[in-house]
Amino acid sequence: MHRNMAKEERDDDLKLYYSIGEVAERLGVNASQIRFWDKEFPHLKPSKNSRGERRFTKENIRQLEEIHHLLKDRGFTIEGARKAITNGKKTPAAKEEVIERLLAVRQRLQDLLK
Repeated sequence: MHRNMAKEERDDDLKLYYSIGEVAERLGVNASQIRFWDKEFPHLKPSKNSRGERRFTKENIRQLEEIHHLLKDRGFTIEGARKAITNGKKTPAAKEEVIERLLAVRQRLQDLLK
């Protein structure tokens, strides 16, 4: 049994795309839930094959895991989760801005002490 699990993990590492069924199983939700989130969270953007079936990348799955966590574990609304994700994307730039301001304040304080 252990060998099969290790082989599945290696195969999983080589995979580029996952079906909606695989993603739903991984997250413990129905495929219809994944389709709903796809409509509600425009940043997801999974690609589609020639038959129109969604194909999810590892990045898409990471995004869906974040959505699942916000909605199911933290109790966010759809709108609240959308805002949290949007604000989270802005965080690095905001942190840099705060650091720059703090450095400027520090420099002014040092100048005043001289």
